[in-house]
Amino acid sequence: MLRQVLLAASRSERVERVVSTSPLTRDVVRRYVAQDVGAVVSELTRDGLLVTVDHLGEEVTDRAQAEGEVRAYLRLLTRLPEGSDVSVKLTALGLRLSEQLALDNAATICEQAALRGITLTLDAEEHDTIAGLHSVHATLRKEHPSVGVVVQAYLPEAQERCARLAASDGTRVRLCKGAYTAPGAYTSRADIDRSFVRCLRVLMAGSVFPMVATHDPRLVEIASALAVLAGRDFSAYEYQMLYGIRPAEQRRLAALGAQMRVYVPYGDDWYAYLMRRLAERPRNLAFFARSLLSRG
Repeated sequence: MLRQVLLAASRSERVERVVSTSPLTRDVVRRYVAQDVGAVVSELTRDGLLVTVDHLGEEVTDRAQAEGEVRAYLRLLTRLPEGSDVSVKLTALGLRLSEQLALDNAATICEQAALRGITLTLDAEEHDTIAGLHSVHATLRKEHPSVGVVVQAYLPEAQERCARLAASDGTRVRLCKGAYTAPGAYTSRADIDRSFVRCLRVLMAGSVFPMVATHDPRLVEIASALAVLAGRDFSAYEYQMLYGIRPAEQRRLAALGAQMRVYVPYGDDWYAYLMRRLAERPRNLAFFARSLLSRG
């Protein structure tokens, strides 16, 4: 129930005005959103961690906004080291306006990223954008085979989607639980976890490059075991975790030799992202409350 409330709040302009204008939220935002993306990326890479960087923004309403997002990513690429990744939401590139517009804008970023040895991953969003996401991904891969895509385990069709992707040699697939709602979607933690493991089995046994996006210790262990069973060493898959969540675990995995990539969001349009993070991990509300009380 709390998760549903938080997700609803992420779409509320009224709640956004209250939260985003309060100085009391500053400490919480700093925990999850990079204030100086260059400095954060430098610190993480010095510690042996990989990064994927997201310029926060989504659901643009006109072409000018979409073009602004493209320019923001092109500037970002100049600040990232080789081997980095950028995470891109297609609604930020105009998917709600036109699938072709989003495709063209994503292709522009892919072309410049490739020149710098940087990859691009297409983020999954609301359930009604998933068909467009995979359509754009399939087209982009013809010219940019390194482009990755996200599958959300909370959707019942996730395993079937993974099976189709698993047949594509070398496709980069990020598997996450998902931070949205959808008709008929799994809502209980147990059901989502079971779907996640089913998808993991398919990806590890396939010819894709799995990107295991979870902070759940049990799922991390399951992923490791499935990789061993599939004959994969650390070069054949990676873990991904969010900036600000379980940083000690991120460094522990990197110290073991695993590829550990940190998802680093930055930018002023942080409200929806923050609320989805709280919905994913309601225990973070305690941190949020402590921050507010300590500033009160």
